[in-house]
Amino acid sequence: MKKSMALKSALFAASALVFFSTTNDKAYGNQTTSVEQGVAGISKILSDVFASSDDKVNEKIDKVYNTEIKSPFANLGVSKASSYVNIRSKPSTESKIVGKLYEGCAADILEWLEGDWVKIVSGDVEGYIASNYLACGKEAEKLADKFAEKYATVIRTQTLRVREEPNLESRTLELIPLGERFPIIEEQDEWVKILLSSDDQGNDFEGYVHKDYVDIEVIFQKAISIEEEQRRIREQQEAERAEAERLAEEEERRRQEEARKKEEARKQEEARKQAEAKKQAEAKKAAENKKEETKKSESSSSSSKSSSTGQEIASYAQKFVGNPYVWGGVSLTKGADCSGFVYTIYEQFGYTLPRVSRDQARSAGRKINVSDRKPGDLVFYTNNKGVVNHVAIYIGNDKIVHAANKRQGIIISKYNYRKVYCMRRVIG
Repeated sequence: MKKSMALKSALFAASALVFFSTTNDKAYGNQTTSVEQGVAGISKILSDVFASSDDKVNEKIDKVYNTEIKSPFANLGVSKASSYVNIRSKPSTESKIVGKLYEGCAADILEWLEGDWVKIVSGDVEGYIASNYLACGKEAEKLADKFAEKYATVIRTQTLRVREEPNLESRTLELIPLGERFPIIEEQDEWVKILLSSDDQGNDFEGYVHKDYVDIEVIFQKAISIEEEQRRIREQQEAERAEAERLAEEEERRRQEEARKKEEARKQEEARKQAEAKKQAEAKKAAENKKEETKKSESSSSSSKSSSTGQEIASYAQKFVGNPYVWGGVSLTKGADCSGFVYTIYEQFGYTLPRVSRDQARSAGRKINVSDRKPGDLVFYTNNKGVVNHVAIYIGNDKIVHAANKRQGIIISKYNYRKVYCMRRVIG
């Protein structure tokens, strides 16, 4: 009985230490991109307590109380600057700026220096900032919910059930495969609520998975170097230039088509006037020529469309990975929803699709077997009511590119990251 009470006391003490202990040591910290909560050694000590004879219980309990529990935030600093703080090459405001640590971004603390400076490393940037811009320890821990993103990755099972409510009796909404990663919306004791996708009606498809079958990451944004900042600006400019070039080409095709139609109309009017002055036989010949011209025009238009390949469309669509998801949007750089992204990509190649995913699933191209999939094919998914609410472009190697949701934007995923409803082919 005494051992049982002692074990309970030890467990309570360990729990209290885990929750409340935060070291103030200013030590060297390893570079991290995520924070993992855990206490090494406590389980071993508690097992020793349980296995000890009664006369050694107090000694083992003392060991639990005296065990140092270091917070995972002990050597982690989170920027609390209103915008960003410059990272310097030396602990001086006169030294070179090597990067920027924006509000809410995290850094590992390497060394505390005199004069209120601290040496940090964050991402690819190492340097110095003033310590008053960093939240550390418990203060940093409180900022995790505000600035860090949480993700759940499926482990220990080939397929995991996504439930409508956080209990095992609740209805299954979706089956997700091993290794897939989803944003966490809400975390409970035993369950996490994840975001599966965002549809083109502005609705989020969400559900619950059990913590036993997911690996949880708590991820802070990192510092950005001056070189990386310039590279991102260049990439954004290149993406905007690619879209502008494609739009310019489309505008030129439209202008040429209008000129062709005007010329055709002029010729038709001239033929009509000539037909009035000519004999019936000449009028009949003019009509036949007109029919032949129309047939050639239709053949030319069809040939122009068929010249585009699914692989060209798939490659072009991947240029905009990383750009934002915006409900109702159709811009490849400033934001699009799932069907808006597909609509605009195909528009650049001369194809006009319905605007929303459920209409695209009914009439865009023709339906194909999933086993016959090729780059450029459209992949459709449904919500828990069986209604089409998401669309992506298949790019080959069992991958898709799609405007996934408002958290992740335009990304590349496995084509079966959710259960596939159907596939359709527009090209050919």
